Amino acid sequence: MREGCRAGGGGRMECSWKTVLLLVCASLGVQYTAIRTLRDSMSGPCQRAYRCRSRYHRDSRWAALCDDSWMPVVLPQKHILLFATTRSGSSFTGQLLNQHPGIFYVFEPLYHVQQAFTNSSSRLRRTLDRRALLGAYRDLLLNLYTCDLHFMENYIRPETQDHITSSFFRRSSSHALCSPPVCLEGAVAAMSDSPDEIWCPKKCGALNLTLAAMSCLSRGHVAIKTVRIPEVGDLRTLTEDPRLDLKIIHLVRDPRAILASRIMAFSDQFRAWKIWNATGRQPRYVDLSQITSTCKDMAASAETGLQRPAWLRGRYMLVRYEDLALHPNAGAAEIYRFVGLEMEDRVRMWILKNTNSNVSAPSEWNYKYSTTRDSRATAESWRLRLSFDIVRAIQDLCSDTLALLGYKQVHSAAELRNLSQSLVEHRTFQPVT
Repeated sequence: MREGCRAGGGGRMECSWKTVLLLVCASLGVQYTAIRTLRDSMSGPCQRAYRCRSRYHRDSRWAALCDDSWMPVVLPQKHILLFATTRSGSSFTGQLLNQHPGIFYVFEPLYHVQQAFTNSSSRLRRTLDRRALLGAYRDLLLNLYTCDLHFMENYIRPETQDHITSSFFRRSSSHALCSPPVCLEGAVAAMSDSPDEIWCPKKCGALNLTLAAMSCLSRGHVAIKTVRIPEVGDLRTLTEDPRLDLKIIHLVRDPRAILASRIMAFSDQFRAWKIWNATGRQPRYVDLSQITSTCKDMAASAETGLQRPAWLRGRYMLVRYEDLALHPNAGAAEIYRFVGLEMEDRVRMWILKNTNSNVSAPSEWNYKYSTTRDSRATAESWRLRLSFDIVRAIQDLCSDTLALLGYKQVHSAAELRNLSQSLVEHRTFQPVT
């Protein structure tokens, strides 16, 4: 056991604030070429001229840090990536990890990278290719896995002030970012039955990234959810990085269900699909490329994982959302075994509360990231929402993906609507060892 840290509950490492700040300061010295296309490297918040001689010196939370008695820290022990595509059940699955008290969970931090690149000058956009964007994604993931949350300041817009921001995407999806020491009010709010989405923005205020970095290191494990990396092969450099012990949970879902969910959640973007679904007539301007790309990327990643390459051994697990929804306790237990952590009672209680719900409040169902639902009933409920014509079109586009992942095709509207016959084949996908 290293000096300055002690073993806490759930196998996590707890460190003093002095200990935590050392790594935060040290890690800020690392710069990455992909980021320099956006802005010059930032000055570190831990420089003594800034930190100890500024207004923070008068704050009791910071005064104890302004001395020379810093000690070594222990880096996060588990690095977990929930790798998925949009509307595949990743918000629900991510919450299974978020409930663990020793996990620092971040919901889709790559959103900020994408936004920064998209909103940059037209000249810069022309110079950026897919490889540059993926490089920036990987750089941010690496920094987050070592708890350098200040690195996100390269992307957060509007720019942070004194390392404080009100624009951290989906901050309220993370218990760690809505709890002490990041949010002192979180200790009281967490005792209520109100979901994080309601009380966190109201009670916690702006996010202090330095306090968030402390929380990250004190929890001992880091889990990140992303839907912005196309293929698992794009993660190879991270799996081979000696600083990480990365575990990839590849979440897949029936492409027909993904499309049905996207139509509901993003109605403006999928207006042509809604017209097609309602009228039975395919508009000439309907965009088939998005769902085609989704199927292609999902299949390519699954094929890579199932081939068991050396760089994925012990690091890759394929999970079908339908299996997790049908057997959430067993599925969650398999995920926790794979990442090497004990599934605590808090996780089981969350599953009990959030997978057997008859949600009556329309606002909860309308919220695109809601995780409260009867998971068993919703796993194949898309079959009642999509027309047979659309389903048939998706089956033609994604036949190889459906076959690879064990999803049965339907050949009539009656077969589509018959929920007594599951379209999910019994398959066992073993983690890559």
